[in-house]
Amino acid sequence: MINAKAQIKLMRINLLKILALVCLILLLSTTTFTLPASASDTANGAEIFSVHCAGCHINGSNIIRRGKNLKKPALKKYNMDSIEAITAIVTNGKSNMSAYKDRLTEQQIQDVAAYVLEQAAKDWR
Repeated sequence: MINAKAQIKLMRINLLKILALVCLILLLSTTTFTLPASASDTANGAEIFSVHCAGCHINGSNIIRRGKNLKKPALKKYNMDSIEAITAIVTNGKSNMSAYKDRLTEQQIQDVAAYVLEQAAKDWR
């Protein structure tokens, strides 16, 4: 038979375990999970790119402004090396770059942005 002190200690340990479990459940139930950028459909992004972007950006180049291409060093140099930055410029346009918010859905823009980053990482090969 367990003495009273040991029984109280065991109850405290069990209570702490239950409290920790409740806290974990509350934390997980209130946390919003977002899909990573890789959840974008890069195959769809490739199709969209070939229709809407390749005219000026064939193989990641830029026929209008040579230095502002879609190669990894240029994307880094101009702080365009993230899904957010690329989706912003595709959505709203900038300088000679047309805005596509009225032509493409948000998901299509996400897909093409993911495709651009994927290709830049592979040096457009």
